[in-house]
Amino acid sequence: MNIKTCFSTKKYLEVQEKSIRRRLDDINGRLYLEVGGKLLADYHAARTLPGYDPKSKILLLQRLKEDLEIIYCISAKHLQKSKLRSDFNLTYGDFAIRALEKFTQLGLGKPLVAINRFEGEREAKKFARHLENLGYNPIIRQEIENYPENIEKILSNKGFGKDPFIPVKKPIVVVNGPGGNSGKLSTCLGQLYHEKEKGNNVAYGKLETFPVWNLPLNHPVNIAYEASTADLGDKNAIDPFHLEAYERKAVNYNRDIEAFPIIKNIIDELFGKKSNLSYKSPTDMGINELKNGIIKDKKAREAAKQEIIFYHFRYRTEYMKGSGNVKTLERMAQIMAKLDLKETDRPTVKPARAAAKEAKEQPDKGNQEIYCGAAIELPKGGIVTGKNSPLMHAEAAVLLNALKELAGITDEIDLIPEDIIKNLTKFKKETLGEYSANLDTNEILLALSLGKRTNPLAEKALEQTSKLQGAPLHTTHQLDNGNKNALRKLGIWPTSDTKPTNHNIF
Repeated sequence: MNIKTCFSTKKYLEVQEKSIRRRLDDINGRLYLEVGGKLLADYHAARTLPGYDPKSKILLLQRLKEDLEIIYCISAKHLQKSKLRSDFNLTYGDFAIRALEKFTQLGLGKPLVAINRFEGEREAKKFARHLENLGYNPIIRQEIENYPENIEKILSNKGFGKDPFIPVKKPIVVVNGPGGNSGKLSTCLGQLYHEKEKGNNVAYGKLETFPVWNLPLNHPVNIAYEASTADLGDKNAIDPFHLEAYERKAVNYNRDIEAFPIIKNIIDELFGKKSNLSYKSPTDMGINELKNGIIKDKKAREAAKQEIIFYHFRYRTEYMKGSGNVKTLERMAQIMAKLDLKETDRPTVKPARAAAKEAKEQPDKGNQEIYCGAAIELPKGGIVTGKNSPLMHAEAAVLLNALKELAGITDEIDLIPEDIIKNLTKFKKETLGEYSANLDTNEILLALSLGKRTNPLAEKALEQTSKLQGAPLHTTHQLDNGNKNALRKLGIWPTSDTKPTNHNIF
């Protein structure tokens, strides 16, 4: 167990499953469960609460799978704009196809698909044909003018009635999508409309991980959620509806609080204000037992602060590359100030910057123009550093040094013979014509893998890679995609200073 573990996934899943089944029993019918956040892998939660399995939501659905089916939503507007999931570098459309396949592989059945807000978009038509070729029968849901304000129109044959009923059969219907604004809520409400027309007992609920309604408003875990959505402008707040109804504080966020009166009006119009579906607050709609999984609050606070700094660096990098904006940086500055956090509070930052200075002073600089340092924090404590050289990138060097440290191999021993590295760099430079021929993280791992046939120490070092899952790493320069992808596959979470790497490819 990682010494920073503060969360029990097992305990959380047990309580969360009971809460969902209790909600289902209360209605004696069908529960439409809107699932927000990242369903397949929630790494923000895993970093914020060490011990949280990033696949927790999938594990939860697998516990419910006999009673469950999935509606997967995607917006025609997002398809038309080729909106990107930056964490996977995939468009929403490509991510959706992979997600649909993954759900089936995980034993959750074949999802139903809803393409929302359709107004004749060419890319949405193309995506629908792609789905049909893959054996899906996508449901097209039309854009509703003046949604969600015009309730009279929404709850008529010109609104939800214009869209077909999505033919679900199971008692729990999970509604998910590749990201925000995919139409999950409108899909749930549209289904409630059709179910009411059929005379069926139904309810709407929401499963989100953050913010945690029964943690304090300014708990670092909740503030970390604000950091993770600073680009969206989300802000946590005390739920005023919950406070008025129960005289008890509960934490929610601005978009849910703002949308609640509209959702309540639609549900009340459908089922009546005295119905047990007439929620008194947005917090009432949620089913969130995350607090029950926190077993060490002090460590959770520490980890959440590190996650905030992680996002500080991420947004700075995005801004440097032109995909971020000043408002996001301003929000992050306010969030950092709220907890009096500094960049150097991340343990890997100072050592990485010191390693960069050492790189500048090393005698054999080759043709380097930028001097880079990297540092990684080991799971059981301790910092290992690396610097770039004519032979390898700083990230490759720090990874190699970390594996040696974990395997108990002294620094003097070369796991990969220098002549092999030199031959590889020579090949990259002379045959492939690469300006920067030093080896990156992928290439070092491949060389190490080849070397294990003749060197048992190389094999021993490779066996340590799984121990680095969740390890924070900092570099003094922006990572290229090759190094970034390799580290992500190893489960290592890098932050970077905004200095660009030299990419002279001509």
